[in-house]
Amino acid sequence: MRERLLILFIIMLATAFFGEMKVNPVGGSFRFSLGIAAFFFGLLWFSSVPVLLTGFFTGTFIFGFRVGMDVFFAYRPYMESVAAHLPSAFYYFTFTVLFYLLRARSYREFPLWLGLIGASIDFVSNVVEIQVRQYFTDFPPITWQSFLMLLFFGVLRSFFAVGLYNSFSIRQLRAVGEVRQQELERLRMINTELYEEAFYLRKSMTHLEEITRESYQLYRRLLTSDHAESPTALAIAENVHEVKKDSQRMLAGISKLINQEGLAPQLPIKELCELVARANQKYAEMLGKDIRMEWSCNINLSTSQIYALLSVLNNLVANAVEAIPTSGRIELNAKLIHRHLVFSVLDSGPGIPLEEQEWVFQPGYTTKYDEQGNASTGIGLTHARGIVQSLQGSLRILPDQKQMTHLEVQIPTDQLLGKEGV
Repeated sequence: MRERLLILFIIMLATAFFGEMKVNPVGGSFRFSLGIAAFFFGLLWFSSVPVLLTGFFTGTFIFGFRVGMDVFFAYRPYMESVAAHLPSAFYYFTFTVLFYLLRARSYREFPLWLGLIGASIDFVSNVVEIQVRQYFTDFPPITWQSFLMLLFFGVLRSFFAVGLYNSFSIRQLRAVGEVRQQELERLRMINTELYEEAFYLRKSMTHLEEITRESYQLYRRLLTSDHAESPTALAIAENVHEVKKDSQRMLAGISKLINQEGLAPQLPIKELCELVARANQKYAEMLGKDIRMEWSCNINLSTSQIYALLSVLNNLVANAVEAIPTSGRIELNAKLIHRHLVFSVLDSGPGIPLEEQEWVFQPGYTTKYDEQGNASTGIGLTHARGIVQSLQGSLRILPDQKQMTHLEVQIPTDQLLGKEGV
C-alpha cells in the first residue's frame, strides 16, 4: 500500500512539473504541455496503481497546484484562477475514464495501436476541456485550425509517451536478459563440475561391480573348499554391492540436477567457447593476472555434449591461466578437420618440458603448489583426457607454436550430437 501511494505521488508531481512546460497556441489558460505525456507514461509503466483513482487524484492535484501557483505569485484573483484551471481537471478525468474503458494497458505490446488510442483519448479529452472552458468563460469556439492543432498535439504527445515507454521496456528487458544469461552461465558451470563428479562416479561404479564379482567368486571358491573365511568373503561382496547401490542413487540424483529445465539441450560451439573464455578471464582477474584472452570458434555447429566439452576446455584453459606467472596471452581456437572437431589451447606460459610431457596426464602429477607449499591434486588433465576418451577423441600436447604451449583436443563430430551421459 505504501509503495502504491509513493508511485501515485510521483505521478502527480511529475505531471504537475512537466505541465508547466507548455505552449498557449490559442491564448488564455488553455495549454499544450508535457504533463499529459508524463501522466500517460506513468499509467503505462506503473501498472500496479489503479487507473481511475490515479486520474482523480492527479486531476485534483493539478487543479489545486495551478490555483495555488496563481495565488502565491499573485498572477490572478482566486475565483478567476479557479475558472481558468478547473477545466484542466476535467481533461484529466476524461483522459483517465477513456483510458480505463478502452483498456489501453492491454495494448502495451502493440505500440502503434497504443499510440493511436492515446492520441484519440488526448483529442477527446481536449475537446471536453474546451467545452468546459466555454461554459465557464468566453473561450472561442473550435475551428478547423483548432481541430487540426488538437489532433496534431494529441498524436505528438501520445507517441512521445509510447516511445519513451518502449525505450524503457527495451532497456529493462536487456537488463533482465543479461541477468538471465549470467544465471544460465553460472548453472552451466555448476553442472560442469557435477558432470566431472558423475563421470568418475560412474567409472567407480564399474570398479565396484568388478570387486563385487571377484568377491563373490572368492566366496564360492572358499565355500567349495570348506574354508572358515567364506562368510567373510560373502559379507565383503554384499557390502561392496550396497556401496554400488548407494553410488547408483547418488548418480541418479546428480543426473537429475544436471538435466535442469530451462537450459538449452544444445549449445553452439561459438557460444561454448565464449563461455569458457569469459569464465577464465574472470578467473585470471581474481588471481590478479593480466591475461589477454583470445578465441576463434566461428563454426556453424551445435553440440549436446555441453558439460563434457565445458569440463575439458575449462580444465585446459584454467591450467593455462595458472601457468602464466603475471601477464600473458591465451588462445582458444576451434576448427573442423574432416569429420573431427579440433580445439586448440595455446598459452604464453613457461611451457611443459619435453621429458615431463609423458607424465602430465598421469594421476597425481602436478607442478602447481599453493602459498603454503601444498601440491595440487594433479588430476585435472587426467579428468580431461578421460572425458575426451569417453567421446572417442584424443587429447595431446603438440610442439610449441610461436613459443606457446599447445594442447589439442580432437573429437569425432558424430559424438557431439549424441545424448549427454553422466
